[in-house]
Amino acid sequence: MSLLEVNNLTKNFGGLTAVSNVNLVLEENELVGLIGPNGAGKTTLFNLLTGVYVPSSGDVLLNKEKNEYRLNGLKPFKIAELGLSRTFQNIRLFKDLTVLENVLVAINTRVKQKTLVGLLRLPKFYHEENDMEEEALKLLAIFDLENKAETIAKNLSYGEQRRLEIVRALATQPKVLFLDEPAAGMNPQETAELTDLIKKIQKEFDLTILLIEHDMSLVMEVCERIYVLEYGQLIAEGLPAEIKSNKRVIKAYLGGEL
Repeated sequence: MSLLEVNNLTKNFGGLTAVSNVNLVLEENELVGLIGPNGAGKTTLFNLLTGVYVPSSGDVLLNKEKNEYRLNGLKPFKIAELGLSRTFQNIRLFKDLTVLENVLVAINTRVKQKTLVGLLRLPKFYHEENDMEEEALKLLAIFDLENKAETIAKNLSYGEQRRLEIVRALATQPKVLFLDEPAAGMNPQETAELTDLIKKIQKEFDLTILLIEHDMSLVMEVCERIYVLEYGQLIAEGLPAEIKSNKRVIKAYLGGEL
Protein backbone atom coordinates (compact mmCIF):
# COMPACT_ATOMS: atom_id res chain seq x y z
CA MET A 1 0.00 0.00 0.00
CA SER A 2 1.29 3.47 -0.91
CA LEU A 3 2.11 5.79 1.97
CA LEU A 4 0.86 8.95 0.25
CA GLU A 5 -1.45 9.20 -2.76
CA VAL A 6 -2.33 12.34 -4.69
CA ASN A 7 -5.33 11.91 -6.98
CA ASN A 8 -6.33 14.47 -9.64
CA LEU A 9 -5.19 17.35 -7.45
CA THR A 10 -6.10 20.80 -8.77
CA LYS A 11 -5.68 24.33 -7.43
CA ASN A 12 -7.25 27.37 -9.05
CA PHE A 13 -6.53 30.98 -8.12
CA GLY A 14 -9.37 32.86 -9.80
CA GLY A 15 -8.94 32.17 -13.50
CA LEU A 16 -5.43 30.76 -13.09
CA THR A 17 -4.90 27.02 -12.69
CA ALA A 18 -1.65 26.64 -10.76
CA VAL A 19 -1.86 22.83 -10.37
CA SER A 20 -3.97 20.73 -12.72
CA ASN A 21 -5.05 17.10 -12.18
CA VAL A 22 -1.78 15.97 -10.64
CA ASN A 23 -1.45 12.30 -9.69
CA LEU A 24 1.48 11.26 -7.54
CA VAL A 25 2.34 8.27 -5.35
CA LEU A 26 4.96 7.94 -2.62
CA GLU A 27 5.87 4.51 -1.31
CA GLU A 28 7.36 3.95 2.13
CA ASN A 29 11.05 4.82 2.41
CA GLU A 30 11.28 6.28 -1.09
CA LEU A 31 13.30 9.34 -2.03
CA VAL A 32 11.43 11.00 -4.89
CA GLY A 33 12.24 14.16 -6.83
CA LEU A 34 9.83 16.82 -8.05
CA ILE A 35 11.37 19.05 -10.71
CA GLY A 36 10.28 21.55 -13.31
CA PRO A 37 11.04 25.04 -14.61
CA ASN A 38 10.40 28.11 -12.46
CA GLY A 39 6.67 28.70 -12.12
CA ALA A 40 5.80 25.07 -12.85
CA GLY A 41 3.72 24.75 -9.65
CA LYS A 42 6.11 22.73 -7.49
CA THR A 43 5.88 24.83 -4.32
CA THR A 44 2.11 25.25 -4.84
CA LEU A 45 1.87 21.46 -4.84
CA PHE A 46 3.86 21.30 -1.58
CA ASN A 47 1.49 23.89 -0.11
CA LEU A 48 -1.48 21.71 -1.07
CA LEU A 49 0.08 18.61 0.48
CA THR A 50 0.86 20.38 3.77
CA GLY A 51 -2.38 22.30 4.26
CA VAL A 52 -1.19 25.80 3.37
CA TYR A 53 -3.68 25.77 0.48
CA VAL A 54 -6.98 23.90 0.20
CA PRO A 55 -7.34 21.98 -3.10
CA SER A 56 -9.99 23.15 -5.56
CA SER A 57 -10.56 19.48 -6.37
CA GLY A 58 -8.88 16.10 -5.98
CA ASP A 59 -7.65 14.16 -2.96
CA VAL A 60 -4.54 13.78 -0.81
CA LEU A 61 -4.61 10.46 1.04
CA LEU A 62 -2.23 9.28 3.75
CA ASN A 63 -2.08 5.60 4.60
CA LYS A 64 -0.65 5.20 8.07
CA GLU A 65 -0.81 2.29 10.51
CA LYS A 66 -3.56 0.62 8.46
CA ASN A 67 -5.71 3.77 8.57
CA GLU A 68 -6.44 6.06 5.64
CA TYR A 69 -6.56 9.80 6.27
CA ARG A 70 -7.94 12.34 3.79
CA LEU A 71 -5.79 15.42 4.23
CA ASN A 72 -7.90 17.84 2.17
CA GLY A 73 -8.89 20.86 4.24
CA LEU A 74 -6.88 19.91 7.32
CA LYS A 75 -4.88 22.66 9.01
CA PRO A 76 -1.08 22.47 8.65
CA PHE A 77 -0.60 21.60 12.34
CA LYS A 78 -3.02 18.66 12.00
CA ILE A 79 -1.15 17.40 8.94
CA ALA A 80 2.13 17.73 10.86
CA GLU A 81 0.63 15.68 13.71
CA LEU A 82 -0.14 12.93 11.18
CA GLY A 83 3.55 12.77 10.25
CA LEU A 84 4.12 15.15 7.34
CA SER A 85 6.74 17.88 7.72
CA ARG A 86 8.46 20.32 5.40
CA THR A 87 11.12 22.92 4.83
CA PHE A 88 10.53 26.11 2.88
CA GLN A 89 12.02 27.62 -0.26
CA ASN A 90 12.58 30.82 1.72
CA ILE A 91 14.11 30.04 5.13
CA ARG A 92 11.54 30.42 7.92
CA LEU A 93 13.40 30.04 11.17
CA PHE A 94 12.66 31.80 14.45
CA LYS A 95 15.62 34.04 13.78
CA ASP A 96 15.80 35.69 17.22
CA LEU A 97 15.76 32.35 19.07
CA THR A 98 18.85 30.21 19.57
CA VAL A 99 19.56 27.20 17.39
CA LEU A 100 18.59 24.89 20.25
CA GLU A 101 15.36 26.78 20.93
CA ASN A 102 14.34 26.46 17.26
CA VAL A 103 14.58 22.68 17.53
CA LEU A 104 12.87 22.56 20.93
CA VAL A 105 9.88 24.45 19.50
CA ALA A 106 9.45 21.65 16.95
CA ILE A 107 9.81 18.90 19.56
CA ASN A 108 7.21 20.60 21.74
CA THR A 109 4.62 20.30 18.98
CA ARG A 110 4.47 16.54 19.55
CA VAL A 111 5.27 16.29 23.28
CA LYS A 112 2.09 16.73 25.28
CA GLN A 113 2.92 18.03 28.73
CA LYS A 114 0.15 18.17 31.32
CA THR A 115 -0.75 21.72 32.33
CA LEU A 116 -0.58 21.06 36.07
CA VAL A 117 2.84 19.42 35.77
CA GLY A 118 4.14 22.49 33.93
CA LEU A 119 2.54 25.08 36.20
CA LEU A 120 3.80 23.45 39.39
CA ARG A 121 7.19 22.61 37.90
CA LEU A 122 6.96 19.07 39.20
CA PRO A 123 9.97 16.72 38.80
CA LYS A 124 8.34 15.16 35.73
CA PHE A 125 8.42 18.56 34.02
CA TYR A 126 12.20 18.90 34.41
CA HIS A 127 12.72 15.29 33.37
CA GLU A 128 10.78 15.88 30.14
CA GLU A 129 12.62 19.15 29.51
CA ASN A 130 15.98 17.39 29.88
CA ASP A 131 14.87 14.58 27.53
CA MET A 132 13.79 17.10 24.89
CA GLU A 133 17.05 19.02 25.10
CA GLU A 134 19.05 15.81 24.80
CA GLU A 135 17.05 14.81 21.72
CA ALA A 136 17.54 18.25 20.16
CA LEU A 137 21.30 18.14 20.69
CA LYS A 138 21.51 14.69 19.09
CA LEU A 139 19.71 15.98 16.00
CA LEU A 140 21.96 19.02 15.83
CA ALA A 141 25.02 16.78 16.04
CA ILE A 142 23.96 14.90 12.89
CA PHE A 143 24.13 18.21 11.01
CA ASP A 144 27.31 19.45 12.73
CA LEU A 145 25.39 22.17 14.53
CA GLU A 146 25.75 21.01 18.15
CA ASN A 147 28.50 23.58 18.77
CA LYS A 148 26.11 26.30 17.57
CA ALA A 149 23.31 25.35 19.98
CA GLU A 150 23.41 28.67 21.86
CA THR A 151 23.94 30.80 18.75
CA ILE A 152 21.09 33.07 17.69
CA ALA A 153 19.69 31.57 14.48
CA LYS A 154 20.05 34.77 12.42
CA ASN A 155 23.79 34.75 13.12
CA LEU A 156 24.33 31.40 11.38
CA SER A 157 25.74 31.25 7.88
CA TYR A 158 23.25 30.71 5.07
CA GLY A 159 24.18 27.03 4.71
CA GLU A 160 23.87 26.50 8.46
CA GLN A 161 20.41 28.08 8.47
CA ARG A 162 19.37 25.70 5.69
CA ARG A 163 20.60 22.74 7.73
CA LEU A 164 18.85 23.99 10.86
CA GLU A 165 15.56 24.15 8.99
CA ILE A 166 15.93 20.46 8.09
CA VAL A 167 16.79 19.62 11.71
CA ARG A 168 13.65 21.42 12.88
CA ALA A 169 11.52 19.49 10.40
CA LEU A 170 13.05 16.19 11.57
CA ALA A 171 12.33 17.09 15.19
CA THR A 172 8.60 16.59 14.54
CA GLN A 173 9.40 12.91 13.79
CA PRO A 174 7.77 12.83 10.35
CA LYS A 175 7.07 9.81 8.19
CA VAL A 176 7.05 12.02 5.08
CA LEU A 177 9.49 14.92 4.69
CA PHE A 178 9.04 17.56 1.98
CA LEU A 179 12.26 19.41 1.14
CA ASP A 180 11.72 22.60 -0.87
CA GLU A 181 14.97 23.56 -2.63
CA PRO A 182 17.28 22.72 0.30
CA ALA A 183 20.41 23.44 -1.78
CA ALA A 184 19.27 26.91 -2.89
CA GLY A 185 22.08 29.42 -2.34
CA MET A 186 24.61 26.81 -1.26
CA ASN A 187 28.13 26.64 -2.66
CA PRO A 188 29.36 23.39 -4.32
CA GLN A 189 30.97 22.11 -1.12
CA GLU A 190 27.82 22.72 0.93
CA THR A 191 25.69 21.06 -1.77
CA ALA A 192 27.94 17.97 -1.78
CA GLU A 193 27.65 17.74 2.01
CA LEU A 194 23.86 18.18 1.80
CA THR A 195 23.64 15.38 -0.77
CA ASP A 196 25.31 12.98 1.66
CA LEU A 197 23.09 14.21 4.52
CA ILE A 198 19.87 13.64 2.61
CA LYS A 199 20.89 10.05 1.89
CA LYS A 200 21.89 9.58 5.53
CA ILE A 201 18.72 10.93 7.13
CA GLN A 202 16.46 8.96 4.80
CA LYS A 203 18.02 5.71 5.98
CA GLU A 204 18.60 6.70 9.60
CA PHE A 205 15.11 8.12 10.19
CA ASP A 206 13.16 5.63 8.05
CA LEU A 207 11.78 8.48 5.95
CA THR A 208 9.87 8.97 2.75
CA ILE A 209 11.21 12.16 1.12
CA LEU A 210 9.80 14.32 -1.66
CA LEU A 211 12.46 16.72 -2.89
CA ILE A 212 12.05 19.91 -4.94
CA GLU A 213 15.41 21.00 -6.27
CA HIS A 214 16.90 22.88 -9.25
CA ASP A 215 20.35 21.36 -8.79
CA MET A 216 20.02 18.46 -11.23
CA SER A 217 23.24 16.74 -10.15
CA LEU A 218 21.83 16.47 -6.61
CA VAL A 219 18.43 15.25 -7.86
CA MET A 220 19.91 12.64 -10.18
CA GLU A 221 22.23 11.33 -7.48
CA VAL A 222 19.79 10.93 -4.57
CA CYS A 223 16.35 10.33 -6.11
CA GLU A 224 14.97 6.90 -6.92
CA ARG A 225 12.13 8.29 -9.05
CA ILE A 226 11.37 11.74 -10.42
CA TYR A 227 8.17 13.59 -11.28
CA VAL A 228 8.30 16.56 -13.68
CA LEU A 229 5.86 19.48 -13.62
CA GLU A 230 5.31 22.09 -16.33
CA TYR A 231 2.62 24.78 -16.13
CA GLY A 232 1.00 22.92 -13.24
CA GLN A 233 0.71 19.60 -15.08
CA LEU A 234 2.74 16.42 -14.77
CA ILE A 235 4.56 15.80 -18.02
CA ALA A 236 6.81 12.90 -17.01
CA GLU A 237 7.56 10.36 -14.29
CA GLY A 238 10.29 7.77 -14.15
CA LEU A 239 13.77 6.75 -13.11
CA PRO A 240 16.54 9.40 -13.20
CA ALA A 241 18.04 7.95 -16.38
CA GLU A 242 14.64 8.02 -18.08
CA ILE A 243 13.97 11.61 -17.07
CA LYS A 244 17.43 12.70 -18.19
CA SER A 245 16.76 11.51 -21.73
CA ASN A 246 13.06 12.46 -21.92
CA LYS A 247 12.61 14.83 -24.88
CA ARG A 248 9.57 16.56 -23.40
CA VAL A 249 11.46 17.26 -20.17
CA ILE A 250 14.44 18.63 -22.07
CA LYS A 251 12.12 20.87 -24.07
CA ALA A 252 10.41 22.13 -20.91
CA TYR A 253 13.76 23.22 -19.47
CA LEU A 254 15.41 24.52 -22.64
CA GLY A 255 12.34 25.76 -24.55
CA GLY A 256 11.80 25.69 -28.29
CA GLU A 257 11.75 22.68 -30.60
CA LEU A 258 14.23 19.87 -30.21
